[in-house]
Amino acid sequence: MQKKKDFTRPEYFLNRELSWLAFNERILGEARDKSIPLFERIKFLSITASNLDEFFMVRVASLKDMVEAGYDKEDIAGMKPKEQLKRVSEATHALVNLQYSTYNRSLLPLLDQNGLHVVESHEDLNKEQKKYVDRYFEENVYPVLTPMAVDSSRPFPLIRNKSLNIGALLRKKGETQESEFATVQVPSVLNRIVEVPGEEGSRTIILLEEVIERNMPKLFLNYEVLCAHPFRIMRNADLSIDEDEAEDLLKEIERQVKKRQWGEAIRLEVEAGINKELLDIITHELEIEDEDIFKIKGPLDLTVLMKVYGLEGFTHLKNEPFVPVAVEEFAEEDSVFDAISKQDILMHHPYQSFEPVVDFIRQAARDKDVLAIKQTLYRVSGNSPIIAALAQAAENGKQVTVLVELKARFDEENNIVWARKLEKAGCHVIYGLVGLKTHSKITLVVRRESDGIRRYVHLATGNYNDATAKLYTDLGLFTCKEPVGEDATAVFNMLSGYSEPLNWNCLSLAPLWMKERFLFLIERETKNALAGQNGRIIAKMNSLCDRDVIVALYQASQAGVKIDLIVRGICCLRPGIPGISDNITVRSIVGNFLEHSRIYYFENGGEEEYYLSSADWMPRNLERRVEILFPVSEPALQKKVGEILDCQLRDTLKAQYLKPDGTYDKIDKRGKVLFGSQNYFMEEARKHARKNKKDAYDARVFIPEKKPEYGEEE
Repeated sequence: MQKKKDFTRPEYFLNRELSWLAFNERILGEARDKSIPLFERIKFLSITASNLDEFFMVRVASLKDMVEAGYDKEDIAGMKPKEQLKRVSEATHALVNLQYSTYNRSLLPLLDQNGLHVVESHEDLNKEQKKYVDRYFEENVYPVLTPMAVDSSRPFPLIRNKSLNIGALLRKKGETQESEFATVQVPSVLNRIVEVPGEEGSRTIILLEEVIERNMPKLFLNYEVLCAHPFRIMRNADLSIDEDEAEDLLKEIERQVKKRQWGEAIRLEVEAGINKELLDIITHELEIEDEDIFKIKGPLDLTVLMKVYGLEGFTHLKNEPFVPVAVEEFAEEDSVFDAISKQDILMHHPYQSFEPVVDFIRQAARDKDVLAIKQTLYRVSGNSPIIAALAQAAENGKQVTVLVELKARFDEENNIVWARKLEKAGCHVIYGLVGLKTHSKITLVVRRESDGIRRYVHLATGNYNDATAKLYTDLGLFTCKEPVGEDATAVFNMLSGYSEPLNWNCLSLAPLWMKERFLFLIERETKNALAGQNGRIIAKMNSLCDRDVIVALYQASQAGVKIDLIVRGICCLRPGIPGISDNITVRSIVGNFLEHSRIYYFENGGEEEYYLSSADWMPRNLERRVEILFPVSEPALQKKVGEILDCQLRDTLKAQYLKPDGTYDKIDKRGKVLFGSQNYFMEEARKHARKNKKDAYDARVFIPEKKPEYGEEE
């Protein structure tokens, strides 16, 4: 009798944190790719820095908390928190070294060759530039600065999370006593990039910290500045909220967000070559361990490169801006409701415009026949037209219910502002649910029509954010099918109260039974394969680290199910293990747009099923969040979703394959016709727009100051 295999053995899994670092390294690979326009490479390098900041503030901070609390449980890959911290430290130091090698050896020389000279040190300025910089300092910078000295009457100042500072050692002029410590924060309210006079035909910039460092003596007039070096710290920013004890969740989150600036210091970045005495003072006061010190050969905080990307005059060094095209079904109708009543409509962002979603709320707000609007909001843009439309709807007398998820990480303050604005306008606002994040993307509009009440529903894989909809690939579905409308009503009744229906028509919810649904669908393919039928699964998501799902996929693979996974970020599954996962492939696509849609396909013995969802295959999505899985049932729309998956599986330009050891390999391009799925979707959208001679809804080009959420939170 054959021994039953144990699919839960640690060697069959990859560590989550190391997998995420491998993802950030793939993004860094875009910055190192010489075939990509120079300023796009700069943008990708900036993204890796932003991602690493969030990784330390949340994931590394969590591991440190575990070690401090004596938590010694192994993860699915058999690693205890202490070992994970050690491996993460080694990997992050190597990643940072690669970041700065890319910046110094590749990008800086190329910038210089293309007419943008970056002054690396204020000592490299010529006479005219020094004069300009000193005047700029006195007129623009000096009035804003607050130098902080440390002595017996003035303790070491509180250093804000992520702030850039310049530490200095001082000595009173004419005296020989011990040096004293002082620091000044580089003000974030000023542009960190200062343009200075340069050679004709090129432009020259210097960073603000270099301007301040050059003028440090003016801040301490009675002292000699012995040395001055920039430093930056990262603090534990993972909020600790006792929701059961909090009388007012909104006020409790406000209080915790303020504390985020002063959490435990977990990472210190300093300039390479920093004075040892100065470094010792900083590390002692901040209680930083040696392994958490990063000595940087270059400017601290490379997120500044997004500011460089935004400089005017370098469009030839960037990708041609892509303008989302009009959604044909809506372009042919004056009313969004008329369009949806004719057919289900599937939209593929950012290739198709997000404007119909905004119009859906705007028209509902003004339509005399609309009785109620209900919506969940996780992340919205800084000047959200959807928020404005919801507020207008309430002012127009509609019943408006909005669940604003206050616990959306790093968007808490933004969401508190929106929640209060909506309440002031007369909306009924729900501040999320105790113990759960509401991550689902759903809107319900209830409308009175000649034949009775009709419910219009929008379901999506991505946020109601008109800004990121131009950067993230997502899918959205409009429908007025009654079964979906009934389920949508049930969802909002659950969110606003305690009402749960006995039966559901087509939506699956987490944390109730979505995980069981996925396990059932995978097991069905397994049974079909064992019965001699074709078994096939294609799943596209951001992250995969749920042990139960991975074990089910291993069992399906062993049974002969062919499984193709498209996982942008974290993947704890090891493909290609003989007898375990040799029928599974995993690829990651990192391109100009952030791959954000979640698509799940099951062959089902020829009765193919397609699902879209707000959820990844992660424990937090399946067990600790409110998520929605919804089917795509119309054959024409199934075909469209199938084509998206097929194009991603054919990608030879941006796809990288995961190997059993956790590393990724690019596809060998020799002798192959290169195919990029994102390029294909853009070109198809342009062709469609030209063919129909229809303009995009929004012809403005969105160039973000930073590329948000490229980490793993979503």
